[in-house]
Amino acid sequence: MKVYKLTESEERFAELIWQNEPIGSGDLVRLCEKEMNWKKSTTYTVLKKLCEKGIFKNENAVVSSLMTKDEYYSKQSIRFVEDTFGGSLPKFLTAFISGKKLSREQAEELKRLIDEHKDVK
Repeated sequence: MKVYKLTESEERFAELIWQNEPIGSGDLVRLCEKEMNWKKSTTYTVLKKLCEKGIFKNENAVVSSLMTKDEYYSKQSIRFVEDTFGGSLPKFLTAFISGKKLSREQAEELKRLIDEHKDVK
């Protein structure tokens, strides 16, 4: 799996793009200046880096995503479970809910998700 580790400022930048895409690169520069106090050169440097990572594209001065916000955070979650719990979802869930009680609705939702994603061979 390709690693898409972003810094905090890169994530804020990505959020701006996801919330406003497709967005003209000039409009993105103005938005980053207003929201993040970035100079034009900073915006284009970070945009180029995230385009090289395959998260966004800048074609004809219009910036849009190659990866949705949900896809990005899904990959981050998978990577976290792999790195922290040896890829074991049961170990992650055990750590996550230890000391807590699940509501009936939460338990049913987890059962439903497990059934939907079960590898039946």
